[in-house]
Amino acid sequence: MGSAEAFEEHRPLLFAIAYEITGTATDAEDVVQDSYLKWAEVADDGVHNPRAYLAKVATRTALNSLRSARRRREDYIGPWLPEPILTGPDVAEDAVLGEALSVAMLVVLESLTPDERAVFVLREVFDFPYTDIADATGKSVAAVRQLAHRAKEHVRERQPRFDVDAARQRQVADRFMAATLGGDLQSLMDLLAPGAVLLADGGGKVTTARRPVYGADRVARFLAGVASKSLPDMRVEFSTLNNLPGLLVFSGARLDLAALVEVRDGLVTGVYIVRNPDKLAGLTSGAPVRP
Repeated sequence: MGSAEAFEEHRPLLFAIAYEITGTATDAEDVVQDSYLKWAEVADDGVHNPRAYLAKVATRTALNSLRSARRRREDYIGPWLPEPILTGPDVAEDAVLGEALSVAMLVVLESLTPDERAVFVLREVFDFPYTDIADATGKSVAAVRQLAHRAKEHVRERQPRFDVDAARQRQVADRFMAATLGGDLQSLMDLLAPGAVLLADGGGKVTTARRPVYGADRVARFLAGVASKSLPDMRVEFSTLNNLPGLLVFSGARLDLAALVEVRDGLVTGVYIVRNPDKLAGLTSGAPVRP
């Protein structure tokens, strides 16, 4: 059987690939577990490139998961956002992976076909050669090159830009989150970009905005209104989620919401709020993602 040591060495990569393809940490964990079971069935000397082999197994399993999930997402109530994950400081040092894990990028990837998404992730994020990607997706190298070109152009047209200065981004986001918690409408207005957008994901299971909120004034007023309805025994933790400044809000021991803040040119351009309880469980039990 494949050695446990070799699998553990590549576990972070497999989780990252699966998460980038599926958009959910729960599905990504299932993909990793299925990959381990398949790895346990092969002989060590039968795999010359464990990284490529495991990536192929994870990619194919993640694609199957994504195709099933897409049918369910067609009936999703309100905006669909990826399941937020904790990210450590080493992710921030990997500029490509850090950008790829951002909520905005994952939302853009939702607009790709499953095959385009898998090819984009393997090529642009993890720099796999076309031959390995062809093997992983079951397509010819020529077809993979076409998919890669099409996906890259699509993402380029919609790709958000972020501040590359992480310290500056954190400073602006912390001021913004403090203003939100304090219900300081004027400070919120000062920190929001004119074209700011707020997306909230409750999945129809909890109360939240079911449509995107556009514009600094509307976003500020929405957040100020939310802040005025404090939760019983509310507790707040600042965190880093999907390589963005984040906030975890607890009501007693229960995690009620996760908020992520995007910053560009010194102003907040995007606010993402996840309240769907199915998407919050991993934040209280999972370890931070690392490259």
